[in-house]
Amino acid sequence: METGPDNPVNDHIKRPCEITGQKGLLRVETAIYRIITMVFFLIGRIPPETVEKMAGWLGRVWFMTDRRHREVAIENLRHVFGREKSPAAIRILARRVFCHLVLVVFEIGRMLHFRETDFLKNFRVSGLSHLRAAHKKGRGVLVLTGHMGNWELLVMCVAILGYPISAIYRPMDFKPLDRFFKDLRSRFGARMYAKKTAMRPILSGLRKKELIGILLDQNASARAGVFVDFFGKPASTNAGLALIALYTEAPVVPIFLIREGGRFVVTIGPEIPLIRTGDRAADVAANTRQYNQVLEEMIRRYPEQWFWVHRRWKTRPTGAAS
Repeated sequence: METGPDNPVNDHIKRPCEITGQKGLLRVETAIYRIITMVFFLIGRIPPETVEKMAGWLGRVWFMTDRRHREVAIENLRHVFGREKSPAAIRILARRVFCHLVLVVFEIGRMLHFRETDFLKNFRVSGLSHLRAAHKKGRGVLVLTGHMGNWELLVMCVAILGYPISAIYRPMDFKPLDRFFKDLRSRFGARMYAKKTAMRPILSGLRKKELIGILLDQNASARAGVFVDFFGKPASTNAGLALIALYTEAPVVPIFLIREGGRFVVTIGPEIPLIRTGDRAADVAANTRQYNQVLEEMIRRYPEQWFWVHRRWKTRPTGAAS
């Protein structure tokens, strides 16, 4: 009997092997997921005063050893604050950014131990009237946010406030870690939608008067973005939020989770007015520019709490210097 690649017998041999391999991979991923969860759970047991010291020490070590991200952060900070701060001050600020990012990891572990009753002890809400007014319009609410403060806990906090909320995210390549963060964000009832297939759930959610959270502060590809000013330099910014707002007329409200004085503050800003002139391309650019201005304001207020290690201006307009 022939046993070449086209022989159907080979298919029957391969299929059980493939199924067995998939099950084995799934078991490994599940085991890694449980280990990740346990590590974060144990991190959450560390006393807050010890966490502050550990985050400071680990952040400084990371800053000294990770040359690539250190240079990205310093270059970004130099672009924004170069006329206001000395090189030494910028370097100090960059080091504080690394310490903040380490602290975010510890705080995620701490939140695994939180119940809804712990919310009032550790969180304060500022500007809730803005969200209430926007939600009363009955079109749902588009939440503008970014990688500020502890963004990983924001969706969870808004869900605890009693609003139905969904968020758009980009799945991680490492599946066990992606599963952990998806479970974390949806812990108190929030829904998570992968970016590539999110449009239909977004429109459906808005019809149901849900809040839809969208992170808008990272570099977008030239195909998905529109070039608008961000800290005085054209930045490719995802056009999705403006397009959805123009299509649905759902109000856009900025919400951030900021760390202040040992507590978290859910900072809610006023609704951002929709610009509509009839010129679709111009309207998308004008509204997206407004969103960037809101992000700029928050970043200037809390510069050490933004994700400066990201290459925000990576995508350049055609003909511009990289």
